[in-house]
Amino acid sequence: MLESVEPLHSEASSSKDPVVIYRDGPFRFIPATLSQPPRIEFGEADKLFGLSCIIESMRGGRGPAYADPKSIALYKYAARVARSDANVMITGQTGTGKEGVARYIHENSARADKQLVTVNCAAITETMIESILFGHKKGAFTGAYASAVGLFKEADGGTIFLDEITEMPLESQSKLLRVLQEGEILPVGATRHEKIDVRIICAANRNFAEEVKAGTFREDLYWRLNVMPVELEPLSARPADIVAISAFMMMDFQKGQKKFVSLSQCCIERLKAHHWPGNVRELANVLQRALVMCDGDRIEARDLMFSGESLSSGPKQDAVQPGSSARFLRGRDLQSISKSVEYDAITKTLEQTNGNRREAAKELGISERTLRYRMADMRALAA
Repeated sequence: MLESVEPLHSEASSSKDPVVIYRDGPFRFIPATLSQPPRIEFGEADKLFGLSCIIESMRGGRGPAYADPKSIALYKYAARVARSDANVMITGQTGTGKEGVARYIHENSARADKQLVTVNCAAITETMIESILFGHKKGAFTGAYASAVGLFKEADGGTIFLDEITEMPLESQSKLLRVLQEGEILPVGATRHEKIDVRIICAANRNFAEEVKAGTFREDLYWRLNVMPVELEPLSARPADIVAISAFMMMDFQKGQKKFVSLSQCCIERLKAHHWPGNVRELANVLQRALVMCDGDRIEARDLMFSGESLSSGPKQDAVQPGSSARFLRGRDLQSISKSVEYDAITKTLEQTNGNRREAAKELGISERTLRYRMADMRALAA
């Protein structure tokens, strides 16, 4: 039995809608060429995966992949948020797609023709964060051989996405508050403020209210940012999204490949049954591993390899394994001995606080950011 379906059309369709052939036999996906639209062939055994691939082909990779009723409601809300110019606060576990939502809001806003600047606040050192965000003048500090435009100025007229904003130092938070209140920045070393027009979208995997209560995040800044809250559900709570995202990833991972590997129905059921502590990032890892190991035309449930089954789905504590500081000692010079004593104190304090970085940092009299750097050094030396 062979049934050919005409190219599909919808408001969201691309200029080359897929040609769909519903028939018995293996799944086939032929990407679009300059002269031909994409072609998708499948039968009853691949119906769910096939329908998801049709939708992703019609989307053309634009915007996040989703199909779950919870996500449909969320993106309807996000579209309304996008039409306003209000600041947005996105919360959710690591890997749930916070940056994707931020990009969706920007691309559906009146600022879409301007730049979206993404900043990972946790990746910027405490001493450089203000210079990177707000810019600096020549000679403002050692090494400032020329003036630099900060990321807020780069985003002027557009949107800036501040990811992991709860990692921002309190002093920098106060300067960010002025940006929100006055619409102006003061570059490091400058004497005059500069006017800017930027929409702020922020995100974190920590609980903002708890950070405010702990004194690590300013309450006045919280209320300024939390105008339009967006809360993302864990991937395990959105089973239909797992299929949609998997279809998108399989098409993306196999670009340029001669043979297209699909997902069997039992594989999809296994993916939907997993609890996904790493959310979308973990899903990407599982599918990439399965593609490497699969020899057939379909990935079966037995081909899936899950890791980190015992990982917590909450924010990572990054506890250092207990043990003697001697494993960090690389010599008998004073610097090595000093590091050994320091690392021993960090290890013991983390043991006493059950791996809680915030409490350990408070006990040690250092910032949580500094503690994180020290722990990274310890892991590198122990490797």
